[in-house]
Amino acid sequence: MSDNPFNILGSDKVPVAGGQSVDSADKSLALNEQITGLISSSDVFVFMKGTPDMPMCGFSANTTAILNAMNIPYKTFNILSDDDIRQGVKEFSNWPTYPQVYFKGQLIGGNDVVTEMYHNGELEQLFNS
Repeated sequence: MSDNPFNILGSDKVPVAGGQSVDSADKSLALNEQITGLISSSDVFVFMKGTPDMPMCGFSANTTAILNAMNIPYKTFNILSDDDIRQGVKEFSNWPTYPQVYFKGQLIGGNDVVTEMYHNGELEQLFNS
């Protein structure tokens, strides 16, 4: 494994892009309904900084690299594009940082949790359940 914390997969794995960015939420709905709608649009949903093709922070890049390496289809929302969603998701999840990864509507956690679960095999078990 690499000593670089932003290269969690090591150099032997080449991720395959699998994420689809969602550009907007339904603004006719209340904020919590917008957030719920986004999360329910995919079994795996990520609120992140940037997009899967262009992450805007190392933690978002790590998280999408893990999902890509697992060949997991997922959707994302760029929280930098909508301040209401950015602030609302923190309150909705009671989780202060990004990225935030959801599986079947439930918060898994952020980059640190997802990375640990990836390395110990729990993430693959969860996604295969």
